[in-house]
Amino acid sequence: MKLFHRIAAPVLLAATLSACGAVDRVANIGKAPDLAPIEDPRKEDGFRTVSLPMPRPEPVMHQANSLWRPGARAFFKDQRAAQIGDILTVVVAIQDDATLNNSTTRNRTASEDADVTQLFGLQGNFANFLPDAVDPASLVSVGNTSNHNGVGTVDRQETINLQVAALVVDVLPNGNLVIAGRQEVRVNFEVRDLRISGVVRPQDITNTNTVQHSQIAEARIAYGGRGQLTDVQQPRYGQQLIDVLMPF
Repeated sequence: MKLFHRIAAPVLLAATLSACGAVDRVANIGKAPDLAPIEDPRKEDGFRTVSLPMPRPEPVMHQANSLWRPGARAFFKDQRAAQIGDILTVVVAIQDDATLNNSTTRNRTASEDADVTQLFGLQGNFANFLPDAVDPASLVSVGNTSNHNGVGTVDRQETINLQVAALVVDVLPNGNLVIAGRQEVRVNFEVRDLRISGVVRPQDITNTNTVQHSQIAEARIAYGGRGQLTDVQQPRYGQQLIDVLMPF
């Protein structure tokens, strides 16, 4: 009975969670998925203030009768993103190509033979406690053969070309910018969701206020979707539960 309760509890919990999701899906039958409201990225679940090692701050030296301030990035006001709330464009151009081929072959053959033809004259007593067919000349004969062949191939090609506007959510003590951006596009009954976050150096922002994704430190890029097409591509909740619980 205790074993039954241990198994039934997680199954019941999973069924309850899937039922909650099913209720939401039933309520949305016949209408397009809702878009997420525009919110402060710092209020999202899991957002944490970035804390990284910083260099020592250098004192700002002002020179008399000079229009140039040491450390300034430009003579005139810089129009690029530099403060919390500023917007910059992130260019995502990912072209990954990976090919891996692995082949493994292993063969092993082992054999053992032992005979006891002379054992102080006691070999004749073997028939008293061993089967009648025992032969002292081939008392032990063991053979083993093992073969293993393994072949693995990975051929992966990914191409993503996107642009998304991101918001500066924090400025680190050394001047680096923490950015976060989200873009949602709904076409018919399918929503495409693009999220990006990371740390950007102001020097890497171009004069057109854009930055490449490869210049973002601690970059987190997620591109997915939700809707009818995505739902059809996912297995049912019961099938996913069975895949998790079945050990074979």
